Parts: sequence; structure tokens; C-alpha cells
Amino acid sequence: MASEKMLQALNEQIQKEFSSSYIYMAMEAWFAENNLDGFSNYFRIQALEEKDHAYKIFDYVNRLGGKVTLEEIPKPKSDYADVAEVVAAALEHEKFITASINKLMDQAVKEKDHATISFLNWFIDEQMEEEENALKVLNYVNMLGGDSRGLFMIDMELGKRKYTPPAASAK
Repeated sequence: MASEKMLQALNEQIQKEFSSSYIYMAMEAWFAENNLDGFSNYFRIQALEEKDHAYKIFDYVNRLGGKVTLEEIPKPKSDYADVAEVVAAALEHEKFITASINKLMDQAVKEKDHATISFLNWFIDEQMEEEENALKVLNYVNMLGGDSRGLFMIDMELGKRKYTPPAASAK
């Protein structure tokens, strides 16, 4: 079983992942209000994936015999000036989550908690992908320089993204 300190840190990460989902829902709503349905779709999928991440940790804590403790989720920002500000905020948030996952990994290594190290490796890889995707979208938006036709094309492309639910975790 993981240490109490590790279980507490995992519970904190559950809260951060659920909060991430809420943040992306607010971004999704902003895009929907601004008639950018493709971007809205992209952020809906981000929100669903973050919820999946929270449940992945939730299930892991339960498998360890630990107690899951859910905390209040703060209200996310919902007012943005433009598309670039929203996407830049998403990238910064992914960097925050990456740092949090890295801190968890550092704790697991320090405690020689090999099971948690193995478990967190998936999140390390996932965060690399999340940051790459957010940076890619931000770079596309920044290349446009306000060109509405280009924004329309990106919006159409992001609208093609499909949500794939994760495989059921072993219990």
C-alpha cells in the first residue's frame, strides 16, 4: 500500500483533474457562445478526458485500499478576449498539470513506491501528448493573425475530433 503522504497527493491530483475538466467545460462554453463549434468540440473532449484521468486515479487509490477524498472544485474563468487567449490558457493549464504529475512521480521515486511509479508513467506520457496538442493548436491560431477564413478552417478541423472512452480499468 502507498504511504499516507502519497495517498494524500493522489487525492489532490484527483481534485486537479476534476478541476481541469471543469476548466475545459468553461472553455467549451466560451467557444459555443462564439459560434466556434469545432473548438467547442475539442474542449468538450478535453473535459471528458480530464474526467477520465480523475477516475483513473480514483480507481487506483481504491485499488490500493486508500480513501478517496473529494474536495470543492473552484469556479473556472469563463471570460476571454479571443481564441488565442483561451488556447494559451489551456496550454498553461496543461503545463501546470504536468508539473503536478512530475511532483507525484518525484514523491513515488523518493518513497520507492514502484507500483505508483508504474501507474504514473501513463500520466507522464499523456501529459507530453496534452502539451504537444495544445501547443499545436495555439501555434495554428497564432499563425492566423486574425484571419477569419483560417480560423474557420481550424474550427472545421477541430470539429472532426472524436472522443474515445478509455478501456475499463481493472479493479
